[in-house]
Amino acid sequence: MPVADHTSAVTPHGTSKLHSGAIKNPLIAILKVAVMAQLAPLVVPALKKHTATVIWAHGLGDSAFNDLAQQQDQPGIYKSRDYFHSLIKAEVDKGIPSSRIVLGGFSQGGSISIFAGLTSPFPLAGIFGLSSYLLLGNTLPSLLTPEIRAANSSTPIFMGHGDVDPLVKLEWGQETAKTLKGLGWKVDFNVYRNLAHSADPQEMDDLEKWLGDRLPTQG
Repeated sequence: MPVADHTSAVTPHGTSKLHSGAIKNPLIAILKVAVMAQLAPLVVPALKKHTATVIWAHGLGDSAFNDLAQQQDQPGIYKSRDYFHSLIKAEVDKGIPSSRIVLGGFSQGGSISIFAGLTSPFPLAGIFGLSSYLLLGNTLPSLLTPEIRAANSSTPIFMGHGDVDPLVKLEWGQETAKTLKGLGWKVDFNVYRNLAHSADPQEMDDLEKWLGDRLPTQG
């Protein structure tokens, strides 16, 4: 049975280049969230009994990268993190165990997802970032209290990155993976040849398989 039949999803992405049909599993209900713009979430319900959620949100888009590379907006990042945490709590309040929730996205949506996932008080099934990088890397260790570390210290992380990405440099993704591994996380980092700041069919297949492993069918 495909993963999408039982799952609902919230996914962040920064441009429109990653289409909604990329994850084909009918067990997953997809909730797309325009996080940066604070737009109302779009929820795609699971086709069968809802037992898991994937969180996927929109980001700022290509034009914002120059500003972010120069100066990261710490208050804005914290606000987006808190918003993601509220989405996770809302799913938990509906009866979905946080261990059946995956948080992730593309571009800056993925970057916020990584930051929010690592600092989540809820233990998650997984975190993923496509064409993403670590926000507030110098600040992150101070936010990892024993309680926070205990919640997600074993949460697996999937990262995908194009080797010719002109906006989020491959080196940023590689350094993110290196930093997270150094902090004790298991990171599955994948590089896709001749891919710019966009998605790749092989990347989507790899992500779907990873999601299936994180959110196996129940019942």
